[in-house]
Amino acid sequence: MEVSRRRALQKVALFVATAMALLTAFPSRASADWLITPFVGTTFGGESPFLDPELSAGSAKTIFGGSVALLSRGVFGVEADFGESPRFFERDSRGGLITSSNLATFTGNIVLALPLGLTRESLRPYVVAGGGLIHAASNNIIGFESFDRTLSALDVGGGAIGMISTRTGFRFDLRHFRSLYAQDLLLPTTAHLSFWRATVGVTLRY
Repeated sequence: MEVSRRRALQKVALFVATAMALLTAFPSRASADWLITPFVGTTFGGESPFLDPELSAGSAKTIFGGSVALLSRGVFGVEADFGESPRFFERDSRGGLITSSNLATFTGNIVLALPLGLTRESLRPYVVAGGGLIHAASNNIIGFESFDRTLSALDVGGGAIGMISTRTGFRFDLRHFRSLYAQDLLLPTTAHLSFWRATVGVTLRY
């Protein structure tokens, strides 16, 4: 498991590094900005193939994280994104069957945005798509069917960036994450781990 997880992380890192290298290789054709965005938000509409005794995967959960993007002043950009949702498989009450749980995502994405020449410093809409990893873990009070899995995943979504000064702005973002498959499938009705993520973040431009 550790070997496969390490290889998957290396593939995502290689994808992001290659895309950024290509984007910065032609500065005369399109200058680019670094955008660093810490964010917070919520997950909703989740489905889980793993044992979920508290039926909590579909309920709203807090998620936080950050992204680093290299976005040209034209259309194209690339992004590395990380998010974490503690207690993803737990209800709000601490008196449930689950003693601890966690869900985390790491993805590398292609970004397509309206050119800065059209939007200026107003809201700049964009769409993203890419792939990476979802890590899900859960422990319960009896130890039956606890899990700790890292799955390959895809994500797709979009949002808008609005700058309020030369260096600072806000980002509004909605994405859907879905694993390519699930290991140790327990429920025959769902073969994927999936959920929506809605976030707002502060964007720092360099």
